[in-house]
Amino acid sequence: MSVRFPLATSTWDQAEHDAMQRVIASDRYTMGPEVAEFERRFADYFGTKFAVMVNSGSSANLIMAAALTYTTNPDLKLNPGDEVIVPAVSWSTTYYPLHQYGLKMVFVDIDPDTLNYDLDALAEAVTERTRALMVVNLLGNPNDFDAIAKITEGRAIVMIEDNCESMGATLGGKHCGTFGVMGSFSTFFSHHISTMEGGVVVTDDEELYHVMLSLRAHGWTRNLPDENHVTGTKSADPFDESFRFVLPGYNLRPLEMSGALGIQQVAKLDGLIAGRRRNGAAFVEAMQDHETFRIQREVGQSSWFGFSLILRPEVTHSRADVVRALEAAGFECRPIVAGNFARKEIMKHFNYEIHGDLPHADYLDKRGLFVGNHHYPVDEAIETLANFKIG
Repeated sequence: MSVRFPLATSTWDQAEHDAMQRVIASDRYTMGPEVAEFERRFADYFGTKFAVMVNSGSSANLIMAAALTYTTNPDLKLNPGDEVIVPAVSWSTTYYPLHQYGLKMVFVDIDPDTLNYDLDALAEAVTERTRALMVVNLLGNPNDFDAIAKITEGRAIVMIEDNCESMGATLGGKHCGTFGVMGSFSTFFSHHISTMEGGVVVTDDEELYHVMLSLRAHGWTRNLPDENHVTGTKSADPFDESFRFVLPGYNLRPLEMSGALGIQQVAKLDGLIAGRRRNGAAFVEAMQDHETFRIQREVGQSSWFGFSLILRPEVTHSRADVVRALEAAGFECRPIVAGNFARKEIMKHFNYEIHGDLPHADYLDKRGLFVGNHHYPVDEAIETLANFKIG
């Protein structure tokens, strides 16, 4: 198969090559000043007080869940057995950290058009037992946070965002990933910016920030400020603090090279998102009445991670047939994220329940796929999709 229309392509040029050479010349490869500068610029871009870079978007979700376990703030703290509402469609590491910290997941259906939460189902699922809400902005598309705020109003519900697919998406001028108490981002190769491997958590909560700084690197105190919310006042002796462990953490540190690449990529982010949005507008215009596919309905301003294609009910061909035909036309295809995760074998290990039925997630699981979008014009791909017929 010849891939004319790939899922992911590079956003690097000489600036990124120079950044890597700068790190090589410094002879420092582990987390250091390049990572710290990237975190500062990332937080500035998204309008948050703090950003913590880690080695993947999956690790970003892990450190978010962990921070809510170790916070001392009773309004934010999660305990084993607490119920967390999750959408039925997302990536595996949306769910794994919640399981790993002993939380009970309540799976809720998606909206067939936006592919985010079915808001009516979400409203029905919220009870006095609901302690947290994981919001996933799918394929670049914002959730309706105004509607979600009305659903959770007056309730002690902690909201966090898995925004790994939706960097640059906005609702009402506010960046997705900043609506909850924390939000995660991915900087993997196929995402809006690329440090090859990497992830970020943003927050305005200083205690959560300090907890994540410790958890990211072994649970030690070395990377904490002298005055912090984890230990209070640190010793003035760096020898005493060098191997002082205070939280059961991980090694989620990014490489210094990832930070250097991130600095260059954030500088390009406005242009990268603008290119994806131009393609998104052309895709909607060409595909909104397609005889074979339904497409995702945009909420706010999507950052168009990719283009979803969901077979219409009247289409008699199987998804496998359609995928083969698309591949023959040169498209690299994937399922929409992980499909309906509530139907996966891994569920036997989870503490969970399913709220009602999941008809829309089930339909997407069997009849949905997506193809790539990019920062550069993809007119030929869109034209090929618009003229696509099978059988």
